[in-house]
Amino acid sequence: MPPLLALPFPAIDPIAIAIGPFAIRWYALAYVAGIVIGWWLSRRLAANEALWGTTRRPSLLDMDDLIVWVALGVVLGGRVGYVLFYNLDQYLAHPVEIFTVWQGGMSFHGGFLGTVLAIVLFARSRGLNPLAMLDVAAVVTPIGLFAGRIANFVNGELWGRPAPDVAWAVVFPRAGDVPRHPSQLYEAAAEGLILFAVMLFTVRRFGFRRPGLVGGVFVLGYAVARILCEHFREPDAQLGFLLGGATMGQLLSVPMAVVGLGAIVAAARGWTRTGSAPAAGRA
Repeated sequence: MPPLLALPFPAIDPIAIAIGPFAIRWYALAYVAGIVIGWWLSRRLAANEALWGTTRRPSLLDMDDLIVWVALGVVLGGRVGYVLFYNLDQYLAHPVEIFTVWQGGMSFHGGFLGTVLAIVLFARSRGLNPLAMLDVAAVVTPIGLFAGRIANFVNGELWGRPAPDVAWAVVFPRAGDVPRHPSQLYEAAAEGLILFAVMLFTVRRFGFRRPGLVGGVFVLGYAVARILCEHFREPDAQLGFLLGGATMGQLLSVPMAVVGLGAIVAAARGWTRTGSAPAAGRA
């Protein structure tokens, strides 16, 4: 019997739509929603000339093409990152499971690196400033992070650490009878809602006139939010606590914070500007 000081886990079916053997999970819909809404907002940002100054502005057609690159970067990078950072031994023993993405197992840090690589390659192929394009992605990424963390909660995965004295603790079905922090919701709020508000303020204040500034704010903000939220999240069972009692998520976020701070400083000093370029036409 679960403790009295705990909330029951809501009985949400992880499968959103099922037609015969074909099933669509909330986890997959979260990724789709994040990418589609992010694409819509990125087009609005690209169309707003006032945000770009002398930085070359991508066309709407560029943004339409970029979404395919980003989707591949997110999925491939996220899966490869999870395999390498979190469960390498398991996948070396059962390599076929690397391709079972529908069973879960994605790493934000891997998806982040995959997306960065995809955007840089795309920008170079179109003659755009890679840092400015990364800035656009930085504004919309918290949307996907919010949707993904909500999907984690629906799946009853990536639960928090024991919290027997917390009134809003949740007993997760696959985590025993121990009431735990709903850390997925903490991350949805910090990495999603709060960080999105910070990004909207930053882009309204500075635009993309200093390439790398907006992206630097995102990278630093995410790293700080992740490090803080990991204090309430149960570490992966196969890894446990690592150096100094830190989790893998915290350790991977430290270099992110350094890179983000460095990008902010470099952009603020004007080191990332590449000169003026004609504004792109609208498609």
